[in-house]
Amino acid sequence: MQDNIYEKSGAELISEVGRRYRDYRKRMGLTQKEVSHKSGLSVFTISSFEKGSGTGITMASFTKLLRAIDCLDEIEKILPPLPESPRALYKKQKQK
Repeated sequence: MQDNIYEKSGAELISEVGRRYRDYRKRMGLTQKEVSHKSGLSVFTISSFEKGSGTGITMASFTKLLRAIDCLDEIEKILPPLPESPRALYKKQKQK
């Protein structure tokens, strides 16, 4: 997914994530129906997302899908916490 990532549209990125999600779900041995029960989302929503046609998926729904396949901790990779800024570190040092 990294190749020319900035040249891809939002729809293309979501489509790739959907296909990748399908691979994770299958590797976990889960059906779309099982994920539906675990996430509270419809099989149609899951199917659309995995096919790349569910480009309107919300962050809330995506979080439910990650939780359903026990990958919620991966959400940290989307926007990892920033380290403390050099300015804040400088101010702390100055206060000591």
